[in-house]
Amino acid sequence: MQEERTVHRAVAAASVGNVAEWYDFGIYSYLAAGVLDQVFFADFGPWAAVYTLGAFAAAFVMRPLGGFVFGRLGDRFGRTKVLSATVLMMAAATVLLGLLPDYGAAGLLAPVLVLLVRMLQGFSAGGEYTGALTLIAEYAPDRRRGFFGSWLEFSTLTGYALGAGTCGAVVALLPPDALLTWGWRVPFMLALPLGLIGLYLRIRLEDTPAFRQLMERSPVLATMTTRRAGQIVLRHYRTPAMVAAGIVVAWNVTNYVLTNYVPTYLTSTLPRHGEGGTSNAVATGMQVAVMVVMLCAIVGVGRLSDRIGRKPVLMTGSVALVLLGLPAVWLLRAGTGGQALGLLIIGLCLMCFAAVSPSTLPALFPTMIRYSSLAVIFNLSVSLFAGTAPTIIEAAVTATGNLDWPGYYLIGAGVIGIVATHFLREHAGKPLDGAAPLTSSAELPPPPLSDDGVPLELPR
Repeated sequence: MQEERTVHRAVAAASVGNVAEWYDFGIYSYLAAGVLDQVFFADFGPWAAVYTLGAFAAAFVMRPLGGFVFGRLGDRFGRTKVLSATVLMMAAATVLLGLLPDYGAAGLLAPVLVLLVRMLQGFSAGGEYTGALTLIAEYAPDRRRGFFGSWLEFSTLTGYALGAGTCGAVVALLPPDALLTWGWRVPFMLALPLGLIGLYLRIRLEDTPAFRQLMERSPVLATMTTRRAGQIVLRHYRTPAMVAAGIVVAWNVTNYVLTNYVPTYLTSTLPRHGEGGTSNAVATGMQVAVMVVMLCAIVGVGRLSDRIGRKPVLMTGSVALVLLGLPAVWLLRAGTGGQALGLLIIGLCLMCFAAVSPSTLPALFPTMIRYSSLAVIFNLSVSLFAGTAPTIIEAAVTATGNLDWPGYYLIGAGVIGIVATHFLREHAGKPLDGAAPLTSSAELPPPPLSDDGVPLELPR
């Protein structure tokens, strides 16, 4: 019973902090079209949306660096300390973004400052998500890791939905002049109390059983060099690293197309090309509705993966992207009813990845390099292929006039997901490599370590 309460506290600490993190990170995209492009990129003409999304993508330049720094710190000093730092940094950067001068007051300095603050947000995000999924995975019993891991994505969706709802309310309730003068700042200011709540919960949580056990058995691993950690991954975990990268690309391309590009597509891109778009308020309302549907189902899908495995769920989402990616985008051009259905299709594909990836990815690496390996692989994959997707898609649509580019991206993501899932070794119900989580899992003890710290029972 005590262990069960501890797991629940850990999941709450990781999840509430994650809500704050992704509320902060996501609100920029919900105000990008029609608001921030006028606030910070007022004189850039038809390319204003591209530059606004480019500032969004700039955060992804820093995510690999943030993952590298925070990941190594997390493997050396523990998960909770690093996660406390990331949520505090993100909250501070988001508040700072809400205090920046607009283009009318600062000229070209305004977009430069936006770029710098977005990069600071990206640095924080680089250590947040992989740290949170590592913490939950290492606390969760093996037979319920899918269930508990799905709560992390529940919190991510909650953060995005909260951000979308807040931005939608501000846009709907304020007249245009007030919105562009001061109203756009309100969602950014709300980051402070959310961040402080997440920080409070995390600093009160002790580190994971797996990490504490590893430090008790092999404290020398805390001094492992970054070079040595990289050698272990390349020598013993090359295939798991490639599988992880593929899953992350498929998952996050779908995620950023849905949450970060579609609002711009519906409100700005389609009307500019003579198609029937929609207003900011309607687009945001549909986004929130789809996220609510996902919130209602995601934990159930995570629980299902504990019974049938992660691979069937991931393969379902991947195949669905290939078959339905382009039709979903066509529906976005078919009026409000079609737009809602298209969003729902993309959202359900995304849910297949979101529900099980938090429990799938940590199982690919041992405790001693889990945080750092995931942080680097996750953030490189997201930065190179997923975070840049909205900007590349919008640039491609603007340059060619072809409105099907979002669908092409979704199909590509599905193909990558199919290949990665094919090579994935099923981990549902099995202990994590390197150390065991809670004893209530009734698992076998962790495998012994060699002299250089590598688990002797390597993944097949």
